[in-house]
Amino acid sequence: MGVIRFNQPYLFGSELDHVRKAIDDGRLSGNGAFTKKCHQFFQEKYGFRKVLLTTSCTDALEMCAILLDIQPGDEVIMPSYTFVSTANAFVLKGAVIRFVDSHENHPNMDERLIEALITPKTKAIVVVHYGGVACEMDTIMDLADRNNLYVVEDAAQAIDSFYKGRPLGSIGHLAAFSFHETKNVVSGEGGMLVVNDERFVNRSEIIWEKGTNRAAFFRGDVDKYGWVDVGSSFLPSELVAAYLFGQLENLYEIQTKRVAIWNAYFQRLKPLQIAGKLALPELPSYGGNNGHVFFICCKDLEERSNLIEHLKAQDIGAVFHYLSLHSSPFYACKHDGRQLPFTDHFSETLVRLPLHLYLSDHDVLRICKSIKEFYEELH
Repeated sequence: MGVIRFNQPYLFGSELDHVRKAIDDGRLSGNGAFTKKCHQFFQEKYGFRKVLLTTSCTDALEMCAILLDIQPGDEVIMPSYTFVSTANAFVLKGAVIRFVDSHENHPNMDERLIEALITPKTKAIVVVHYGGVACEMDTIMDLADRNNLYVVEDAAQAIDSFYKGRPLGSIGHLAAFSFHETKNVVSGEGGMLVVNDERFVNRSEIIWEKGTNRAAFFRGDVDKYGWVDVGSSFLPSELVAAYLFGQLENLYEIQTKRVAIWNAYFQRLKPLQIAGKLALPELPSYGGNNGHVFFICCKDLEERSNLIEHLKAQDIGAVFHYLSLHSSPFYACKHDGRQLPFTDHFSETLVRLPLHLYLSDHDVLRICKSIKEFYEELH
């Protein structure tokens, strides 16, 4: 038996062909032909108003903070159960973060708790679609509309996932996606800003181009370009875009295989949930499943640690996920002191199982068998 890696980026082959073409064309810096192909793909397939590839999802989130003109003392509401980049992008601009607890049965933020956190200083709500599963966006957008707030979708894990038939990333004013090697569609590192609000379209391109109107110049919209706003070097090289486009050409195959693996896990582990040994993901009726993450929840931290070690001893890579940001070494002293019990629960009990296109049916069976053996020995 070989090692089953937690993650293994899948290579179709066309990625290398496209990278070679970019090299042969002699255009390696950003915003070339493959960047435009990627932009067109997302705008046509999902109806995004404007998209801009970035070097990471973190960069896309930082662009969101600039576009929303976040100032020191502004308050931003977001889940505590998320990656640090979600908060960092706004903390860098001086924002105060108001963390929301997770749902009892899913890591997504509990939308029912948001309204109580809104104050005159609140500027934005940042939602995180954990595992590609949608947050309850009607409630959140209604809250935002009634309180004149912006909504940013951290859709890092949510490519090709939907809320009531609408693509995630198309609902908030802004959205950010990730193409990190652990995601469904990858470019090594990489991300994308989505602009759905017309007010931000022109400025987003300027920020993306280091604060210049260079992109408008090359389109012929202006006769010269210069420094017109703040910005940074957010756009990726053409090599990254070329690799990404090769993945996008195979999106259907990627999604079909990942969802099949997710479903296989669920069916094979369901008897353990029925027996009360572990908890499986619960999907809301309004959201889809893009097969990004398959997780189980153990009884407590000790059991989770023992399970991960058990799997590791059998050459199976499994990992826990986020630690609660509200109790992190950096932000604990800045948090307002509210207890977020369900966030802490997922931080201490959630285990992510391997999910990538190199997994075979036999691999999934082997992983599930190992988990079953663990619980048989435990109880």
